Amino acid sequence: MGGTLAEAISRVVRQPVELTCAGRTDAGVHAWGQVVSLDLPAGTDLARLQRSANRMLAPRVVLREVAWAPAGFDARRWALSRAYRYTLDCSPWPSPFTAGISWHVGRRLDLRAMQAAADALLGEHDFSSFCHAVKGLAGPIVRRVLRAEWHELGDYGLRFEIEAKSFCHQMVRSVVGTLVEVGEGRRRAGDVLGILRAAKRAAAGGIAPPHGLCLWRVSYPEQPPARVAEETSGTARHA
Repeated sequence: MGGTLAEAISRVVRQPVELTCAGRTDAGVHAWGQVVSLDLPAGTDLARLQRSANRMLAPRVVLREVAWAPAGFDARRWALSRAYRYTLDCSPWPSPFTAGISWHVGRRLDLRAMQAAADALLGEHDFSSFCHAVKGLAGPIVRRVLRAEWHELGDYGLRFEIEAKSFCHQMVRSVVGTLVEVGEGRRRAGDVLGILRAAKRAAAGGIAPPHGLCLWRVSYPEQPPARVAEETSGTARHA
């Protein structure tokens, strides 16, 4: 997505641009609330930029909002948290209308057990068991989960929502794959703590398909981070 968007914007403003994305997503993963930052020529007509880029990119990629950001804004470094949603379809047969944005598991799941298992994820843990191993990197992969909740969507739909400051590669999909195994009765809710403590990818369940996952929201502070504000004011004084 980033490369396609950068190419379209470059064509509109007639100069190369580099994007900083708030969150990285695997191939096949969707994003409703992705945020990007970039430098634009002074005086760029943002409304025209939005219209022109959307004509080239829609419907696969759409700029929902374009605005000038505070000095020094960085879509990745300024983010306070990122929220993802994962959608399951538990109906006997998949729906052609939602097949591209949900995982069709085709059976009822134990929602109470899945929520109990999700509760164990809250707080700060080593999530090595739920992360894709990166060659050459060793040691714990510590993340702090702020929210992990299951919601019913009608008769057969389920949605998992998880929020953290940051995630490691394939973390959400690995978590969902494990929680679905709990819902199927193949694991117990209490097993999740043991999986976290094991700190080994083999301890967790399978990886959920990418198309059910969506980067839903990225949260930012109302005021610039203190360090950025200090650097900005310091530069101003020096000038």
